[in-house]
Amino acid sequence: MPHFTWRDKGLSEDCHSLAAMAARFEEAAALMRRLDQDGFRLERQRGQQHITHGDSTVFADFGFLDEAGPGRQLELVES
Repeated sequence: MPHFTWRDKGLSEDCHSLAAMAARFEEAAALMRRLDQDGFRLERQRGQQHITHGDSTVFADFGFLDEAGPGRQLELVES
């Protein structure tokens, strides 16, 4: 199943004000709500949070890179 790992480290480390941090968190929250509405799921695998979708076309439509395996990554590089 296509997935990417959600890491929030660094989500706001480049922000220069509290307002900028708030805006970044609001943007991330809006994205999470949209992903939820479009059928994405959060799965914990080996201590990491993976965001998955059963339909690889929907996953790709969002522009996400699939971390499922090295073969898929190589296909993306060759294209």
